Amino acid sequence: MDQALITESVGILFILAGNCAFWFYLEKATGWRLFNYLPPLIFIYVVPAFFSNLGLIPGKSPAYDWMGTNLLPVFLTLLLLDVDVRATIKVMGKGIFVMLVGSLGVIIGAPIGYAVVKGWLDPEAWKGFGTLAGSWIGGTGNMAAVSEGLQTSGTNFGLAVIADNAVYLIWLPILLQSKNLAGFFHRFTGVSDEHLDRMKNAADDLVIDKGKPAMRHLLYLMAIGLAVASIAGMLSKYIPEIPPVLSSGTYKILIVTTIGLVLSFSPARKIPGSHELAMALVYLFVARMGAKAVVTGLAGQAIPFVAGAYIWIFIHGLFILAAARIFKIDIHTAAISSAANIGGAASAPIVAAFHDERLVPVSILMALVGYAVGNYGAFLAAWLCNLVA
Repeated sequence: MDQALITESVGILFILAGNCAFWFYLEKATGWRLFNYLPPLIFIYVVPAFFSNLGLIPGKSPAYDWMGTNLLPVFLTLLLLDVDVRATIKVMGKGIFVMLVGSLGVIIGAPIGYAVVKGWLDPEAWKGFGTLAGSWIGGTGNMAAVSEGLQTSGTNFGLAVIADNAVYLIWLPILLQSKNLAGFFHRFTGVSDEHLDRMKNAADDLVIDKGKPAMRHLLYLMAIGLAVASIAGMLSKYIPEIPPVLSSGTYKILIVTTIGLVLSFSPARKIPGSHELAMALVYLFVARMGAKAVVTGLAGQAIPFVAGAYIWIFIHGLFILAAARIFKIDIHTAAISSAANIGGAASAPIVAAFHDERLVPVSILMALVGYAVGNYGAFLAAWLCNLVA
Protein backbone atom coordinates (compact mmCIF):
# COMPACT_ATOMS: atom_id res chain seq x y z
CA MET A 1 0.00 0.00 0.00
CA ASP A 2 1.26 3.55 -0.72
CA GLN A 3 2.50 5.70 2.14
CA ALA A 4 -0.33 8.16 2.75
CA LEU A 5 -1.83 10.23 5.54
CA ILE A 6 -5.09 8.24 5.53
CA THR A 7 -4.72 4.49 4.94
CA GLU A 8 -7.69 2.94 6.79
CA SER A 9 -10.41 1.72 4.42
CA VAL A 10 -13.18 3.53 6.28
CA GLY A 11 -11.22 6.79 6.12
CA ILE A 12 -10.63 6.38 2.39
CA LEU A 13 -14.32 5.67 1.80
CA PHE A 14 -15.21 8.76 3.83
CA ILE A 15 -12.94 10.94 1.67
CA LEU A 16 -14.43 9.53 -1.55
CA ALA A 17 -18.06 9.78 -0.38
CA GLY A 18 -17.53 13.23 1.13
CA ASN A 19 -15.99 14.45 -2.12
CA CYS A 20 -19.02 13.24 -4.12
CA ALA A 21 -21.47 14.77 -1.65
CA PHE A 22 -19.65 18.12 -1.56
CA TRP A 23 -19.77 18.76 -5.31
CA PHE A 24 -23.42 17.85 -5.67
CA TYR A 25 -24.25 20.01 -2.65
CA LEU A 26 -22.31 22.91 -4.13
CA GLU A 27 -24.08 22.53 -7.49
CA LYS A 28 -27.50 22.50 -5.83
CA ALA A 29 -26.82 25.23 -3.26
CA THR A 30 -25.13 27.77 -5.54
CA GLY A 31 -26.64 27.21 -8.98
CA TRP A 32 -23.30 28.30 -10.47
CA ARG A 33 -23.19 28.28 -14.28
CA LEU A 34 -19.76 26.67 -13.95
CA PHE A 35 -21.48 23.32 -13.54
CA ASN A 36 -23.14 23.68 -16.94
CA TYR A 37 -19.68 23.39 -18.47
CA LEU A 38 -17.83 21.36 -15.84
CA PRO A 39 -20.34 18.95 -14.25
CA PRO A 40 -19.72 17.49 -10.78
CA LEU A 41 -18.42 14.30 -12.44
CA ILE A 42 -15.20 16.11 -13.41
CA PHE A 43 -14.47 17.29 -9.86
CA ILE A 44 -15.53 13.97 -8.37
CA TYR A 45 -12.81 12.33 -10.47
CA VAL A 46 -10.08 14.99 -10.36
CA VAL A 47 -10.06 15.84 -6.65
CA PRO A 48 -9.30 12.27 -5.43
CA ALA A 49 -6.61 12.09 -8.15
CA PHE A 50 -4.84 15.04 -6.57
CA PHE A 51 -5.46 13.69 -3.07
CA SER A 52 -3.73 10.42 -3.92
CA ASN A 53 -0.88 12.05 -5.83
CA LEU A 54 -0.27 14.49 -2.98
CA GLY A 55 -0.26 11.71 -0.37
CA LEU A 56 -3.51 12.32 1.48
CA ILE A 57 -4.94 8.94 0.45
CA PRO A 58 -3.16 5.96 -1.18
CA GLY A 59 -3.19 5.17 -4.88
CA LYS A 60 -3.61 1.50 -4.03
CA SER A 61 -5.79 0.11 -1.26
CA PRO A 62 -7.86 -2.98 -0.42
CA ALA A 63 -10.81 -0.57 -0.25
CA TYR A 64 -10.55 0.04 -3.99
CA ASP A 65 -10.42 -3.68 -4.70
CA TRP A 66 -13.47 -4.27 -2.53
CA MET A 67 -15.41 -1.56 -4.35
CA GLY A 68 -14.52 -3.02 -7.74
CA THR A 69 -15.54 -6.52 -6.72
CA ASN A 70 -18.74 -5.72 -4.86
CA LEU A 71 -20.15 -2.26 -5.55
CA LEU A 72 -19.87 -2.31 -9.33
CA PRO A 73 -22.14 -5.31 -10.02
CA VAL A 74 -24.67 -3.95 -7.52
CA PHE A 75 -25.07 -0.55 -9.16
CA LEU A 76 -25.04 -2.06 -12.63
CA THR A 77 -27.91 -4.39 -11.70
CA LEU A 78 -29.92 -1.53 -10.23
CA LEU A 79 -29.43 0.66 -13.30
CA LEU A 80 -30.70 -2.09 -15.57
CA LEU A 81 -33.85 -2.63 -13.50
CA ASP A 82 -35.24 0.61 -14.94
CA VAL A 83 -34.95 -0.49 -18.56
CA ASP A 84 -38.36 -0.72 -20.25
CA VAL A 85 -37.76 -1.92 -23.80
CA ARG A 86 -41.44 -2.48 -24.60
CA ALA A 87 -42.52 1.04 -23.60
CA THR A 88 -39.63 2.60 -25.52
CA ILE A 89 -40.49 0.73 -28.72
CA LYS A 90 -44.18 1.57 -28.32
CA VAL A 91 -43.49 5.31 -28.22
CA MET A 92 -40.42 5.68 -30.44
CA GLY A 93 -41.23 3.03 -33.04
CA LYS A 94 -38.50 3.04 -35.68
CA GLY A 95 -36.73 5.75 -33.70
CA ILE A 96 -35.19 3.07 -31.51
CA PHE A 97 -33.26 1.89 -34.56
CA VAL A 98 -31.75 5.34 -34.97
CA MET A 99 -30.33 5.12 -31.48
CA LEU A 100 -28.99 1.61 -32.06
CA VAL A 101 -27.37 2.71 -35.33
CA GLY A 102 -25.89 5.62 -33.38
CA SER A 103 -24.47 3.05 -30.96
CA LEU A 104 -23.02 1.20 -33.95
CA GLY A 105 -21.42 4.47 -35.00
CA VAL A 106 -19.74 4.64 -31.58
CA ILE A 107 -18.46 1.07 -31.97
CA ILE A 108 -17.12 1.69 -35.50
CA GLY A 109 -15.80 5.15 -34.71
CA ALA A 110 -13.75 4.06 -31.71
CA PRO A 111 -11.00 2.17 -33.58
CA ILE A 112 -10.91 4.81 -36.33
CA GLY A 113 -10.41 7.69 -33.90
CA TYR A 114 -7.90 5.63 -31.92
CA ALA A 115 -5.94 4.67 -35.05
CA VAL A 116 -5.42 8.34 -35.94
CA VAL A 117 -3.97 9.36 -32.55
CA LYS A 118 -2.50 6.18 -31.07
CA GLY A 119 1.06 7.25 -31.91
CA TRP A 120 0.82 9.97 -29.25
CA LEU A 121 -0.77 7.77 -26.59
CA ASP A 122 0.22 5.13 -24.07
CA PRO A 123 0.13 1.56 -25.51
CA GLU A 124 -2.75 0.77 -23.13
CA ALA A 125 -4.80 3.80 -24.25
CA TRP A 126 -7.09 1.50 -26.26
CA LYS A 127 -8.63 0.60 -22.90
CA GLY A 128 -9.43 4.28 -22.38
CA PHE A 129 -11.23 4.34 -25.74
CA GLY A 130 -13.15 1.20 -24.77
CA THR A 131 -14.06 2.83 -21.46
CA LEU A 132 -15.29 5.98 -23.21
CA ALA A 133 -17.37 3.79 -25.53
CA GLY A 134 -19.19 2.57 -22.42
CA SER A 135 -20.20 6.13 -21.63
CA TRP A 136 -21.10 7.00 -25.23
CA ILE A 137 -23.33 3.99 -25.74
CA GLY A 138 -24.79 3.82 -22.24
CA GLY A 139 -23.73 6.19 -19.47
CA THR A 140 -21.41 6.78 -16.55
CA GLY A 141 -22.38 3.44 -14.99
CA ASN A 142 -21.38 1.58 -18.15
CA MET A 143 -18.17 3.59 -18.29
CA ALA A 144 -17.25 2.49 -14.78
CA ALA A 145 -18.23 -1.12 -15.44
CA VAL A 146 -16.25 -1.41 -18.68
CA SER A 147 -13.20 0.20 -17.10
CA GLU A 148 -13.25 -2.45 -14.39
CA GLY A 149 -13.69 -5.28 -16.87
CA LEU A 150 -10.78 -4.05 -18.99
CA GLN A 151 -8.70 -3.19 -15.92
CA THR A 152 -8.28 0.31 -17.31
CA SER A 153 -5.68 2.33 -15.41
CA GLY A 154 -6.83 5.36 -13.44
CA THR A 155 -4.91 7.55 -15.88
CA ASN A 156 -6.64 6.20 -18.99
CA PHE A 157 -9.98 6.38 -17.19
CA GLY A 158 -9.21 10.03 -16.51
CA LEU A 159 -8.46 10.64 -20.18
CA ALA A 160 -11.84 9.11 -21.02
CA VAL A 161 -13.57 11.41 -18.51
CA ILE A 162 -11.79 14.48 -19.91
CA ALA A 163 -12.62 13.55 -23.52
CA ASP A 164 -16.22 12.75 -22.59
CA ASN A 165 -16.76 16.24 -21.20
CA ALA A 166 -14.69 18.05 -23.84
CA VAL A 167 -16.86 16.56 -26.60
CA TYR A 168 -20.05 17.10 -24.56
CA LEU A 169 -19.38 20.86 -24.43
CA ILE A 170 -19.56 21.01 -28.24
CA TRP A 171 -21.98 18.20 -29.05
CA LEU A 172 -24.78 19.20 -26.64
CA PRO A 173 -25.27 22.69 -28.17
CA ILE A 174 -25.33 21.10 -31.63
CA LEU A 175 -28.10 18.73 -30.55
CA LEU A 176 -30.05 21.58 -28.95
CA GLN A 177 -29.78 23.95 -31.89
CA SER A 178 -30.66 21.22 -34.38
CA LYS A 179 -34.28 22.04 -33.54
CA ASN A 180 -33.93 25.13 -35.74
CA LEU A 181 -33.17 22.90 -38.73
CA ALA A 182 -36.40 20.91 -38.40
CA GLY A 183 -37.86 22.03 -41.73
CA PHE A 184 -34.77 21.17 -43.76
CA PHE A 185 -34.17 17.95 -41.82
CA HIS A 186 -37.72 16.68 -42.28
CA ARG A 187 -37.51 17.30 -46.03
CA PHE A 188 -34.19 15.42 -46.00
CA THR A 189 -35.61 12.39 -44.19
CA GLY A 190 -39.15 12.51 -45.62
CA VAL A 191 -40.85 12.22 -42.24
CA SER A 192 -44.60 12.84 -42.14
CA ASP A 193 -46.58 15.07 -39.79
CA GLU A 194 -48.71 12.05 -38.87
CA HIS A 195 -45.62 10.30 -37.52
CA LEU A 196 -44.77 13.26 -35.29
CA ASP A 197 -48.33 13.49 -33.98
CA ARG A 198 -48.48 9.76 -33.16
CA MET A 199 -45.17 9.86 -31.32
CA LYS A 200 -46.05 12.90 -29.23
CA ASN A 201 -49.49 11.55 -28.36
CA ALA A 202 -47.95 8.25 -27.23
CA ALA A 203 -45.41 10.18 -25.15
CA ASP A 204 -48.23 12.09 -23.42
CA ASP A 205 -49.60 8.79 -22.11
CA LEU A 206 -46.22 7.60 -20.79
CA VAL A 207 -45.73 7.52 -17.01
CA ILE A 208 -42.39 6.38 -15.56
CA ASP A 209 -42.59 7.66 -11.97
CA LYS A 210 -42.34 4.67 -9.62
CA GLY A 211 -43.17 6.63 -6.49
CA LYS A 212 -41.19 7.64 -3.41
CA PRO A 213 -38.85 4.91 -2.10
CA ALA A 214 -39.33 3.61 1.44
CA MET A 215 -36.78 1.88 3.64
CA ARG A 216 -37.98 -1.58 2.61
CA HIS A 217 -37.47 -0.71 -1.05
CA LEU A 218 -33.79 0.04 -0.46
CA LEU A 219 -33.42 -3.31 1.30
CA TYR A 220 -35.10 -5.08 -1.62
CA LEU A 221 -32.74 -3.39 -4.04
CA MET A 222 -29.59 -4.16 -2.06
CA ALA A 223 -30.65 -7.80 -1.73
CA ILE A 224 -31.24 -8.08 -5.47
CA GLY A 225 -27.97 -6.33 -6.34
CA LEU A 226 -25.88 -8.43 -3.97
CA ALA A 227 -27.53 -11.66 -5.17
CA VAL A 228 -26.74 -10.86 -8.81
CA ALA A 229 -23.17 -9.88 -7.88
CA SER A 230 -22.70 -13.18 -6.09
CA ILE A 231 -24.13 -15.29 -8.92
CA ALA A 232 -22.12 -13.46 -11.59
CA GLY A 233 -18.92 -13.79 -9.55
CA MET A 234 -19.33 -17.55 -9.25
CA LEU A 235 -20.27 -18.14 -12.90
CA SER A 236 -17.49 -15.97 -14.35
CA LYS A 237 -14.81 -18.21 -12.81
CA TYR A 238 -15.83 -21.16 -15.00
CA ILE A 239 -15.59 -19.39 -18.40
CA PRO A 240 -12.23 -19.62 -20.21
CA GLU A 241 -10.48 -16.27 -20.55
CA ILE A 242 -9.44 -14.86 -23.95
CA PRO A 243 -7.13 -11.95 -23.10
CA PRO A 244 -6.85 -9.04 -23.25
CA VAL A 245 -10.57 -8.19 -23.51
CA LEU A 246 -12.46 -11.31 -22.40
CA SER A 247 -11.21 -11.67 -18.83
CA SER A 248 -13.13 -13.04 -15.86
CA GLY A 249 -13.91 -9.41 -14.96
CA THR A 250 -15.45 -8.86 -18.39
CA TYR A 251 -17.49 -12.04 -18.14
CA LYS A 252 -18.73 -10.98 -14.71
CA ILE A 253 -19.97 -7.65 -16.04
CA LEU A 254 -21.65 -9.24 -19.06
CA ILE A 255 -23.36 -11.80 -16.81
CA VAL A 256 -24.57 -9.03 -14.49
CA THR A 257 -25.84 -7.10 -17.53
CA THR A 258 -27.75 -10.10 -18.83
CA ILE A 259 -29.33 -10.94 -15.47
CA GLY A 260 -30.20 -7.29 -14.91
CA LEU A 261 -31.98 -7.14 -18.26
CA VAL A 262 -33.94 -10.29 -17.44
CA LEU A 263 -34.96 -8.75 -14.11
CA SER A 264 -36.15 -5.60 -15.93
CA PHE A 265 -39.03 -7.70 -17.28
CA SER A 266 -39.96 -8.83 -13.76
CA PRO A 267 -41.88 -7.04 -10.96
CA ALA A 268 -38.46 -5.93 -9.60
CA ARG A 269 -38.56 -3.15 -12.21
CA LYS A 270 -41.34 -1.43 -10.24
CA ILE A 271 -39.31 -1.02 -7.01
CA PRO A 272 -38.78 2.73 -6.36
CA GLY A 273 -35.34 4.21 -5.77
CA SER A 274 -33.28 1.92 -7.98
CA HIS A 275 -31.88 4.66 -10.22
CA GLU A 276 -31.05 7.05 -7.38
CA LEU A 277 -29.25 4.39 -5.33
CA ALA A 278 -27.39 3.12 -8.38
CA MET A 279 -26.16 6.58 -9.40
CA ALA A 280 -24.92 7.33 -5.89
CA LEU A 281 -22.76 4.19 -6.10
CA VAL A 282 -21.66 5.08 -9.64
CA TYR A 283 -20.25 8.44 -8.53
CA LEU A 284 -18.54 6.82 -5.57
CA PHE A 285 -16.92 4.44 -8.03
CA VAL A 286 -15.78 7.32 -10.26
CA ALA A 287 -14.11 8.90 -7.23
CA ARG A 288 -12.36 5.59 -6.65
CA MET A 289 -11.02 5.63 -10.22
CA GLY A 290 -9.71 9.15 -9.66
CA ALA A 291 -7.83 8.05 -6.55
CA LYS A 292 -6.04 5.41 -8.64
CA ALA A 293 -4.94 7.88 -11.35
CA VAL A 294 -1.45 9.23 -11.96
CA VAL A 295 -1.93 12.94 -12.66
CA THR A 296 1.30 13.36 -14.67
CA GLY A 297 0.04 10.83 -17.21
CA LEU A 298 -3.09 12.88 -17.87
CA ALA A 299 -1.40 16.11 -18.96
CA GLY A 300 0.76 14.73 -21.75
CA GLN A 301 -1.93 12.65 -23.46
CA ALA A 302 -5.09 14.71 -23.05
CA ILE A 303 -4.85 16.66 -26.34
CA PRO A 304 -4.36 13.66 -28.69
CA PHE A 305 -6.95 11.62 -26.79
CA VAL A 306 -9.54 14.41 -27.11
CA ALA A 307 -8.64 14.87 -30.79
CA GLY A 308 -9.35 11.19 -31.38
CA ALA A 309 -12.66 11.57 -29.56
CA TYR A 310 -13.72 14.43 -31.88
CA ILE A 311 -12.99 12.29 -34.93
CA TRP A 312 -15.00 9.57 -33.26
CA ILE A 313 -18.04 11.75 -32.50
CA PHE A 314 -18.10 12.95 -36.14
CA ILE A 315 -18.46 9.34 -37.26
CA HIS A 316 -21.27 8.79 -34.75
CA GLY A 317 -23.04 11.85 -36.15
CA LEU A 318 -22.83 10.50 -39.69
CA PHE A 319 -24.39 7.22 -38.54
CA ILE A 320 -27.26 9.13 -36.86
CA LEU A 321 -27.94 11.13 -40.03
CA ALA A 322 -27.86 8.01 -42.22
CA ALA A 323 -30.24 6.16 -39.89
CA ALA A 324 -32.65 9.11 -39.77
CA ARG A 325 -32.77 9.16 -43.57
CA ILE A 326 -33.22 5.39 -43.88
CA PHE A 327 -35.98 5.14 -41.26
CA LYS A 328 -37.59 8.52 -42.07
CA ILE A 329 -37.20 9.93 -38.57
CA ASP A 330 -37.74 13.51 -37.34
CA ILE A 331 -35.05 15.84 -35.98
CA HIS A 332 -36.36 15.52 -32.41
CA THR A 333 -35.97 11.75 -32.35
CA ALA A 334 -32.55 11.94 -34.01
CA ALA A 335 -31.25 14.48 -31.49
CA ILE A 336 -32.64 12.55 -28.53
CA SER A 337 -31.17 9.32 -29.89
CA SER A 338 -27.72 10.85 -30.06
CA ALA A 339 -28.09 12.46 -26.64
CA ALA A 340 -29.20 9.15 -25.16
CA ASN A 341 -25.96 7.67 -26.49
CA ILE A 342 -23.41 10.38 -25.85
CA GLY A 343 -24.88 12.08 -22.79
CA GLY A 344 -26.96 9.29 -21.25
CA ALA A 345 -29.81 9.81 -18.81
CA ALA A 346 -28.41 13.16 -17.67
CA SER A 347 -28.42 14.82 -21.10
CA ALA A 348 -31.23 13.16 -23.05
CA PRO A 349 -34.00 14.90 -21.02
CA ILE A 350 -32.28 18.28 -21.55
CA VAL A 351 -32.31 17.83 -25.31
CA ALA A 352 -35.87 16.48 -25.22
CA ALA A 353 -37.14 19.40 -23.14
CA PHE A 354 -35.59 21.89 -25.56
CA HIS A 355 -37.16 20.17 -28.60
CA ASP A 356 -40.55 19.26 -27.07
CA GLU A 357 -41.24 18.82 -23.35
CA ARG A 358 -43.67 15.98 -24.04
CA LEU A 359 -40.69 13.87 -25.15
CA VAL A 360 -38.81 14.07 -21.82
CA PRO A 361 -40.16 10.77 -20.41
CA VAL A 362 -39.32 8.83 -23.57
CA SER A 363 -35.85 10.38 -23.69
CA ILE A 364 -35.18 8.83 -20.30
CA LEU A 365 -36.36 5.46 -21.60
CA MET A 366 -34.04 5.81 -24.61
CA ALA A 367 -31.10 6.47 -22.30
CA LEU A 368 -31.99 3.41 -20.23
CA VAL A 369 -31.94 1.27 -23.35
CA GLY A 370 -28.42 2.61 -23.78
CA TYR A 371 -27.58 1.17 -20.36
CA ALA A 372 -28.81 -2.18 -21.62
CA VAL A 373 -26.58 -2.35 -24.71
CA GLY A 374 -23.71 -0.22 -23.43
CA ASN A 375 -21.56 -2.94 -21.91
CA TYR A 376 -21.89 -5.32 -24.85
CA GLY A 377 -21.12 -2.60 -27.39
CA ALA A 378 -18.26 -1.08 -25.40
CA PHE A 379 -16.41 -4.36 -25.02
CA LEU A 380 -16.77 -4.88 -28.77
CA ALA A 381 -15.38 -1.38 -29.39
CA ALA A 382 -12.51 -2.12 -26.99
CA TRP A 383 -11.72 -5.33 -28.86
CA LEU A 384 -11.61 -3.44 -32.16
CA CYS A 385 -9.31 -0.80 -30.63
CA ASN A 386 -7.08 -3.58 -29.32
CA LEU A 387 -6.80 -4.96 -32.86
CA VAL A 388 -5.66 -1.52 -34.00
CA ALA A 389 -3.19 -1.33 -31.12
